[in-house]
Amino acid sequence: MDLKLPIAITDELTDSLVKSTGMLDLASGEIRSVEYEDYDASVMGLPAEDEGYEFTSGTLSNGKKEVEFGIQVDLVTGQYSVTPNELLELKGRAAKLFTLAPGETTRPEASGRSATVKPAAPANKRKPR
Repeated sequence: MDLKLPIAITDELTDSLVKSTGMLDLASGEIRSVEYEDYDASVMGLPAEDEGYEFTSGTLSNGKKEVEFGIQVDLVTGQYSVTPNELLELKGRAAKLFTLAPGETTRPEASGRSATVKPAAPANKRKPR
């Protein structure tokens, strides 16, 4: 199967973000056709080569629904890719992403549910007399 999906890529540096787009090959995990926004890699080098580089992530979107995942950068070849384990997980999450009803999300923090936990009532609480 030859399935390539457009993704957003974010290289996170200590003091800035470098945004780009690319095409993720779901069969191999390779990311091709990386195009940077307001960043010239031919002059500045790969963002991953910067001393302030922290990590790279990708986002797969379907309307307002998103799935975020980790991306590896090969400094020798300049190739962006997704590890086999991450790719396997991403395929499952992507399948859910593209089958959700409108308004549903794969991100728990976007569902509006509070992450706070109510304290449990004491187990041996007696009623006052």
